[in-house]
Amino acid sequence: MILPIAILLVCQLIGESLTRGLGLPVPGPVLGMALLLAACLVAPRLAARVMPTAQGILAHLSLLFVPAGVGVISHLDVLGGAGPALLLVLVTSTALALIASVLTFVVIAELCGDTVTPAPEEPSS
Repeated sequence: MILPIAILLVCQLIGESLTRGLGLPVPGPVLGMALLLAACLVAPRLAARVMPTAQGILAHLSLLFVPAGVGVISHLDVLGGAGPALLLVLVTSTALALIASVLTFVVIAELCGDTVTPAPEEPSS
């Protein structure tokens, strides 16, 4: 289990180093994850070795939201002043994301030739 964790951390370190060294506008962990993906595609044995540890980490991913929740609670005074604006932005962005998703689905369905057929109406008695 130590080796797979070391592999994950080394990929993150390489990603951080490249991002900071080259001034890339990509977060280091994202670049490290892309490098890990490339390495796993090239060497499937690496993927098999890292997979159980990665799944274990992902199973407990919700624990990473605890610090964010504590940060929100500790800064309630700041959020209180900007609360209505934040609520408006959250609702608007959620609605726009849903609309964009629906429109994307419709366009892709039309490009693929899939048509949505309405459900047959029940005969009236």
